[in-house]
Amino acid sequence: MQCHAQLSSTFYDRTCPNALTTIRTSIRQAISSERRMAASLIRLHFHDCFVQGCDASLLLDETPTIVSEKTALPNLGSVRGFGIIEDAKREVEKTCPGVVSCADILAVAARDASSLVGGPSWTVKLGRRDSTTASHTLAETDLPGPFDPLSRLISGFANKGLSTRDMVALSGSHSIGQAQCFLFRDRIYGNGTDIDAGFASTRRRQCPQEDQNGNLAPLDLVTPNQLDNNYFKNLRQRKGLLQSDQVLLSGGSTDDIVLEYSNSPRAFASDFAAAMIKMGDISPLTDQNGIIRTVCGAIN
Repeated sequence: MQCHAQLSSTFYDRTCPNALTTIRTSIRQAISSERRMAASLIRLHFHDCFVQGCDASLLLDETPTIVSEKTALPNLGSVRGFGIIEDAKREVEKTCPGVVSCADILAVAARDASSLVGGPSWTVKLGRRDSTTASHTLAETDLPGPFDPLSRLISGFANKGLSTRDMVALSGSHSIGQAQCFLFRDRIYGNGTDIDAGFASTRRRQCPQEDQNGNLAPLDLVTPNQLDNNYFKNLRQRKGLLQSDQVLLSGGSTDDIVLEYSNSPRAFASDFAAAMIKMGDISPLTDQNGIIRTVCGAIN
């Protein structure tokens, strides 16, 4: 599944030396005007990489010949930030037209987003090219879901070359961002033993049993705009918002990792950065494969 092709952090040093600075400026503006965008940008990179590899296939709009991934169930009405990526691409195109791929912009944007909201930074490997196809079908099957049991989360990540530890670390991105009511309704009304009663009752206020499906709640109630290890501390108090969050601390093989991250911000930060680099390595198009799109939503 993985193909550690010739990605290199110096890929644009000669052909577009200002690319990273230009992207960072765009991303900084976007996040300063809406802090939630940091989570959305990290999720874009994730939802791109898990479908056909990190090839910007997620960004392609519907055409007579392309069935877009944007309308697949895990993405529909929730994946956002496309305009921010297009803005960054437009800025980069001004100085070096036809050089920097949309896939690389997604990878850089995710790193910048993390560091701008208190999370770790890392050196992004570059040199991915953009796909000429999308896969709505794979977007329906390969993306992990909020109701997945632990075994399915583990195998879904393993299929992409990511370890159980990577999976738990990457779940920590739920230290920022928000989820829609219909994705956690069953959990807050289920009276399960794996949810704190006070937490459930707080969440019910904004998420009635009927209607209001799109009402948003922060995945981490304590520091909703800081990418930190608080997500793991919440799990210890049975305050994970999604079933797929709380299942990481439910008597299974991931309990020890959750406890470790809850006790050590440094262990979490370093593992999160390493896992993001690994995720960015999933099946890239390199060399003569793929294209460099001029506009991220369309094939040239």
